Amino acid sequence: MRILIVGAGAVGGYFGGRLLQAGRNVTFLVRPGRAAELARDGLVIKSPHGDITLSNPATVLAENLNHPFDVVIFSCKAYDLDGVVDSIAPAVGPETMILPLLNGMKHLDVLDQRFGRSHVLGGQCQIAATLNDERTVVHMNTRHLISFGERDGGPSDRIRALAAVMTNAGFDAGASENVVQEMWEKWIFLSALASGTCLLRGTIGDIEAAPGGADLMRALLEETRAVAEAAGYPPRASFLDRMCPMLTSPGSSFSASMLRDLEGNTRTEADHVIGDLLQRRQTLGIEPASPSLLQIAYTHLKTYEARRARGLA
Repeated sequence: MRILIVGAGAVGGYFGGRLLQAGRNVTFLVRPGRAAELARDGLVIKSPHGDITLSNPATVLAENLNHPFDVVIFSCKAYDLDGVVDSIAPAVGPETMILPLLNGMKHLDVLDQRFGRSHVLGGQCQIAATLNDERTVVHMNTRHLISFGERDGGPSDRIRALAAVMTNAGFDAGASENVVQEMWEKWIFLSALASGTCLLRGTIGDIEAAPGGADLMRALLEETRAVAEAAGYPPRASFLDRMCPMLTSPGSSFSASMLRDLEGNTRTEADHVIGDLLQRRQTLGIEPASPSLLQIAYTHLKTYEARRARGLA
């Protein structure tokens, strides 16, 4: 199975690198600068599950795509999606599966419109990783999971084929018959986490130690939970039982990658993670009478982005 990974940053570099290490047929779609880095230094991964350096991994530039792949895995930032969908069109043939690992749900609409819903699988990943100044993929905890499936649920031959490729590839992977539910659950957790850690500019441990901090994080999770429920995807009790402690754990160094974006003065996924959730909440008719914590966090992030655009952040 020929796999095209769109991007070789933290997420694409990690999972693509593990697939390549396991002998899978992987090519990375990258920009010229990243292609030069990978040709010179290889793809370097530092992880609790084992460090690896993959010399001169296969790469391709958008202008050189000229044949379809069996699977196209989107691992780019959500704000880059509009800029790459047209460029990867030559990689999408009649039987190509598109597996997006982006945050939020807005990307499904973009991919459906461009390539047709039948091509686009549901998918999500769970990993804390970053691309450091040395352009090394740094895996920051032990969790590394991908789940994928048909968005309408149920098994299929193509999902079984994809599962065979993903299994035993150096990370946790599995086919899901409830993948859209999983995507919603990840989205509401990430929205609460990003809102709280960015608004208060601290880790979960920092926030928990502050007066009212844990209560604020619980309130954020309740806001996001209510949107998912109104949309027809109420989070499961088992999910809430796992996630609530992660948002209120004393001493935890956990934070959203969006906080690292703020601290690094880089672009954020505020529109795709929090803004889209707020828009859906309004469409569903559950807009609160006064500004909510989610709205305050989103306004905070958009203020940062406005100042950054003027060179002031």
